[in-house]
Amino acid sequence: MLQRVSRAAVRVGGETVGSVRRGYLLLVGFTHGDGEAEVEWMAEKVCGLRLFPDEDGRMNLALDDVGGGVLAVSQFTLYADARKGRRPSFVDAADPAEAEALYRRFLAALERRLPGRVASGRFGALMEVELVNDGPVTLVLDRP
Repeated sequence: MLQRVSRAAVRVGGETVGSVRRGYLLLVGFTHGDGEAEVEWMAEKVCGLRLFPDEDGRMNLALDDVGGGVLAVSQFTLYADARKGRRPSFVDAADPAEAEALYRRFLAALERRLPGRVASGRFGALMEVELVNDGPVTLVLDRP
């Protein structure tokens, strides 16, 4: 999930571990079968999306055009299935060890495209995420 933000931060135990000004907050989850192809596709998609307004107010500018950054926060709950009962099932979320490896590769793929402009949360930690959604602009990105 991508949210265009004017600022965002993530804290663990009261300590800010990642923050970004203008850019995107990404809530990142992985499912079974995700691999390097999905990581690279998503990094390329995120960096190439034109979601910032140009001088005419049209969403026509990408992260590089505005000097924006990315705050990526791992979130396995994106794959929750709450169709039955009252407690969601997380069977569609990737195994934690596999998901952490994919998350780290995703961060590296973003960093290659946006050197010095990528921040992150801590995988598996209880985190507090604060953001100012700009627009609001929120997209769900999923590779077919």
